[in-house]
Amino acid sequence: MNKNTKKIAGVGLLTAIVVVLQLLGSFIRFGPFSISLVLIPIAVGAALYGKWSGAWLGLAFGVTVLLSGDAGAFLAVNPIGTVITVLLKGLLAGLLAGLAYSLIEKKSRIAAVITSAIVCPVVNTGVFLIGCRLFFFETIKEWAGGTNVLQYMLVGLVGANFLFELGANIILSPTIVKLVKIGRKEKL
Repeated sequence: MNKNTKKIAGVGLLTAIVVVLQLLGSFIRFGPFSISLVLIPIAVGAALYGKWSGAWLGLAFGVTVLLSGDAGAFLAVNPIGTVITVLLKGLLAGLLAGLAYSLIEKKSRIAAVITSAIVCPVVNTGVFLIGCRLFFFETIKEWAGGTNVLQYMLVGLVGANFLFELGANIILSPTIVKLVKIGRKEKL
């Protein structure tokens, strides 16, 4: 099998995993939001197949979030802002994870995978928070119920969820990439 065929098959498999993890992940919740285990295959795909594959996987994540109804609370407030935020956060998380990997891989592949695993949830959460500020601030002020809105956004909306996603990514993404490379008989 040639390299391009392997890439298409690998990205296709990871796309299916992204969709399944997002749909199943919507059942695991912290407060009103679900945990995005889906960031793991996005970071893995970005490391194995490059930034554009990471961007594709992130976009598949965003589309799945929108179609699953997981963004329903935000869609009711601002549909256009929701679509922009959800699609952009996934796409940029995958793209920038792949870019981070490619910038570091010549020095240390393991450091590149770990960096990619960190960049993915940081960008995903960062773009989410920016989208919240730009498109949903008044609604989030109401949700905060008179408490500090920034504190509510950081602790209530993303706190534990982000820490879980970051930890899972840092532990599982390098392990999965290493296993795939061992299967291909490549050095990490």
